[in-house]
Amino acid sequence: MAGENRATARELAQRHLAAGDPLGWFDVLYSADDPALIPWADLEPNPNLVGWLESRSVAGAGRRALKIGCGLGDDAEELALRGFNTTAFDVSPAAIAWCHRRFPASVVEYVVADLLQAPAEWTGTFDLVVESYTLQVLPPALRSEAAARVAGFVAPGGELLVIARAREAGESEGQMPWPLTRGEMDAFCRAGLVELDFEDYLDGEDPAVRRFRATYTRPTDSSTA
Repeated sequence: MAGENRATARELAQRHLAAGDPLGWFDVLYSADDPALIPWADLEPNPNLVGWLESRSVAGAGRRALKIGCGLGDDAEELALRGFNTTAFDVSPAAIAWCHRRFPASVVEYVVADLLQAPAEWTGTFDLVVESYTLQVLPPALRSEAAARVAGFVAPGGELLVIARAREAGESEGQMPWPLTRGEMDAFCRAGLVELDFEDYLDGEDPAVRRFRATYTRPTDSSTA
């Protein structure tokens, strides 16, 4: 079933890419209103995010967090549970409406927004930005710009956590979700952030998936950026 769901998502993505609409397929997928059709919708927080939060004993009280491409909201709710004043956005109106239905009493601010045209007031605002799996479902031509946009949300002294499928530069990228290379991850540094740590590991899935999990910060002294 998981393979069939991923094939459905890939077919939608390819159809919209061919039509010059690389983001439109997300809303079509979420509009089906069936979590079983969404390959990444586990209806629980991403364990790679939870593991990072636990390992660092991250507390969010008094701090702002932004979740990129929030999907059905589980990661955003996890951040809010840990005390962050959390904003979460998705390009799909159907996904945001779904978040409101799932979490009617949520303190998370759920917003419909396009990463490439996000609100200007978000620039340099967030103490923690979480990007998991968004870049890897964008076509290569958009990834550098998207990474720069993600980096731009990080406040001075704030952090960016990025989680993605991983591959070597010489490996075939295969089918969507396209794994990222180390060089593509370096786009966050080229956008003015500084790498704090970088993990290259096999996750706990069956079968295991190779992933990158990296943390970046924006220097408080802009002259060092």
